[in-house]
Amino acid sequence: MSPHRTSTNLTAAKRVVVKIGSALLVEESRGAVHRKWLESLAADMAEARARGQEIILVSSGAIAVGRHQLGFAPGAKLTLSEQQAAAAAGMVRLVHAYQEVLGHHAMTVGQILLTLDDSENRRRYINARNTIDTLLASGAVPLINENDTVATDEIRFGDNDRLAARVAAMVSADTLVLLSDIDGLYTEDPTKDDKAKFIPVIDEITPEIEAMAGGSGTSYGSGGMVTKIAAARIAMNAGCRMVIAPGEGLNPLNRMIEGGRCSWFLPSSTPAGARKQWISGTLKSAGKVVVDAGALKALNAGKSLLPAGVKAIEGEFERGAAVTIVDGDGKELGRGLITYPSSDARQIIGRKSSEFENLLGYIGRKELIHRDDLVLS
Repeated sequence: MSPHRTSTNLTAAKRVVVKIGSALLVEESRGAVHRKWLESLAADMAEARARGQEIILVSSGAIAVGRHQLGFAPGAKLTLSEQQAAAAAGMVRLVHAYQEVLGHHAMTVGQILLTLDDSENRRRYINARNTIDTLLASGAVPLINENDTVATDEIRFGDNDRLAARVAAMVSADTLVLLSDIDGLYTEDPTKDDKAKFIPVIDEITPEIEAMAGGSGTSYGSGGMVTKIAAARIAMNAGCRMVIAPGEGLNPLNRMIEGGRCSWFLPSSTPAGARKQWISGTLKSAGKVVVDAGALKALNAGKSLLPAGVKAIEGEFERGAAVTIVDGDGKELGRGLITYPSSDARQIIGRKSSEFENLLGYIGRKELIHRDDLVLS
């Protein structure tokens, strides 16, 4: 059993998504970023990086900052176009604030804006995942927000709790931290019922757990406990543990590590296990990849599938599609997510990676199917 999955200590994490709400980050009356708080979070992140942990930020706040810059009244309900304009103005200042405070710890920020459609369109999903992975491999901190400047009611995530959970699932994070104005899950709303009982660990989202959810507690926050429970379901299904922790006060991540009260949602599988189950049992195969004996030996040894060991590509599909891996006799060996569209894959099978650029006109990945995206029968 994975200690990362069952532990209720943040130091056990390897890849962490941290969601930050507007109410924690922005001073409502002035539309200004809480710099001292953000600086303390940056210090926590620097310590996490020193422990070898990868951190991805999902941040609200662009609209909250931008509405003040554009002269919109604090607390007034904005139209969709006003929200988009406020996001455009606020994002510049918000990213600059993150870059400044993280830069003090020699960390670089890479901004990514996502919509719901990006998480459901297979090609854009793969592109977003690869961008985040490359930023992390380069030592940068991915900073993600819903793309409010172009989103419409039909494609909005609707809240950054669920956005953070989608991102955690996308990048196979093992831990999702929701920094909140509350310290965890209670049987009732603790602000209204003094008999409400705190729940430290949840290992299943039951109807009883869902019934405990309440509404939004701040004028800026769009997600109350309802959206946090929805986020927990997404994260747990992806094998990612989630924690609701208090964000108010300095050094919120270190306070968790030092034993601060919070609620942990623990999944029944690991991110890798959940992802492989999704590949093998959920996705419909779009084509076949016929491999030779050398490739089969490499696959059985736990290695990725390289184009050099592929004899043929059958079917028409896009990059990121699920495909069936078969031997020369047509026997199914496994399934995986292919890194090239069928038209490009056919050009590089049997070839070495040094030849890819001349054949395709661009430098692609050396693996046809990465071992993390591969399940053997």
